[in-house]
Amino acid sequence: MEKKMKKVGIQMSLLMSVTLSFFLSLTGNLTAKDGFKPMAFIVSFIISTIISLIIGLVIPMRKIEGGITKAIGLREHSLPANIVSALISDLIYTPVITLAMVALARKMAMKTSDGHAELPPFIIMFLGSLVLCFIVAFIIILIVSPLFLKLLMKLNGIQGPPAGGPPAGRPE
Repeated sequence: MEKKMKKVGIQMSLLMSVTLSFFLSLTGNLTAKDGFKPMAFIVSFIISTIISLIIGLVIPMRKIEGGITKAIGLREHSLPANIVSALISDLIYTPVITLAMVALARKMAMKTSDGHAELPPFIIMFLGSLVLCFIVAFIIILIVSPLFLKLLMKLNGIQGPPAGGPPAGRPE
């Protein structure tokens, strides 16, 4: 069972990395001053996915999220626990990805303009993007994490908790 759960964790990290990277890259490119550029989207998506995968493989997200939700007394897989877990993931992934994407966007803008691009200061670009990306990432994580977990548990033959919590008369 532990081996299956480890497999689910790796699969979850992969799915969440790709999904989060897709939406954050899309958000960044759709809000760019010069509009959406397919090549910029593809490059930022690939780099963001690599960064997300590294974070997901290095940081034991499930242990961190589970420990914090348990420490504050939330029932696993409840809506409040999912909200806290999404916030934790958001705080870990989003600043790193946003920092890399803003740096990449600045570098690409300067390269395509032969160094003549008129860009706001880095900190202004970063903080503006960070606020938007925090919101987008939180919503995406909150929505897709439980769906991916349920799907992966089913695909790996693991019984999840029954819908609606424990049976009547049994303590949580």
